[in-house]
Amino acid sequence: KKPEGEKGPRYFLKGMGDKEFLRMNSNSYLGLSLKKEMIETEEEAAKNFGVGPGAVRFISGTFKAHRDLEKKLAAFHNRDDAMIFSAAYATVIGILASLTSKETIVISDELNHNCIINAVRLSRPKDKKIYKHLDMNDLEAKIKESIGNAKRVIIVTDGIFSMRGDYAPVDKISEISKRYDSHFPENIIVIVDDSHGVGAFGETGRGTEEYTRADGVDILVGTLGKAFGVNGGYVVSSQPVITYLRETAITYIYSNPITTAEAATALKSLQILDSDKGKEILRHLREMTKRFEKGLKDLGYEIIESDHPIVPLLVRDTQKTADIVNHLVENGVLATGLNYPVVPKGDETIRFQVNADHTPFDIDYAIGVLRDYKEKHS
Repeated sequence: KKPEGEKGPRYFLKGMGDKEFLRMNSNSYLGLSLKKEMIETEEEAAKNFGVGPGAVRFISGTFKAHRDLEKKLAAFHNRDDAMIFSAAYATVIGILASLTSKETIVISDELNHNCIINAVRLSRPKDKKIYKHLDMNDLEAKIKESIGNAKRVIIVTDGIFSMRGDYAPVDKISEISKRYDSHFPENIIVIVDDSHGVGAFGETGRGTEEYTRADGVDILVGTLGKAFGVNGGYVVSSQPVITYLRETAITYIYSNPITTAEAATALKSLQILDSDKGKEILRHLREMTKRFEKGLKDLGYEIIESDHPIVPLLVRDTQKTADIVNHLVENGVLATGLNYPVVPKGDETIRFQVNADHTPFDIDYAIGVLRDYKEKHS
């Protein structure tokens, strides 16, 4: 049966003529970046304040739009305050460098994103320990090993793991950290980078904390460049922590912020998400994700199911991964092939990312292309 209904957005690639492509490798989960109200908001802010801040935040680069956005982000996550960075990558690096000393041990999930891996290296802790992916028993063991050897422990994890779409049990991590907190003079600090979760995960899009019903972790990192469809990174926390980070985070102090136009547009994204329209966007996103997962399972493909719009198709073979990606491209579908060393050997994957501007036609078309590959290679 051929797909029916309306198509979502299509894209053109350099050197591919007028061939249209369905984009299933975008982080723009809510499909907001092409919305008329978003574009109009950015245009209006640029007309009023120009296209760049012209200085770092603590000199003269802070505009009303920046503080309005920070206040909204803090309220959105039920925190005292927030601060925005030029990128989520810069956010993670700045935070870890500020909070890590020669008396700190950092404990990290083995599948954490590259930004966390590099942030740990650059922060030069006394020691770093890696726990098995999502293994709370191993995390607890690593904490016990650290007792008496450090003044502070930092537990750092992704909220959503971007290669797989699975999520950290943030509720359990918080419980374990509280259990052992008193063993360390400078406490245990839990940092969650929920860049892929915020906006796309949880009942109201508040991410992995909401989904796992966790109490607010010590420090939560998010991005404005994925579900919110704009650019930049941010952190939310208690007032003392944010005040300290404003005075110490090098990637905040010495880098220009996002533009006022980007800040105003990100604020518009938050307003949309917190409205009835936002609820409908999330409902449609989940419906399209489940439609795609079911289609792949019905064809006999191995996937990692979750309630997140990242849908990993596990191929487990480097050449076959390349073959399927090429077949997708030939038929106008863009997805991301992941091979070693990006993923462990044996976990070769094609990552699909469902967006809220995908239609039933789009999802059924992608499934049809994968059905065609299956039939040709059965």
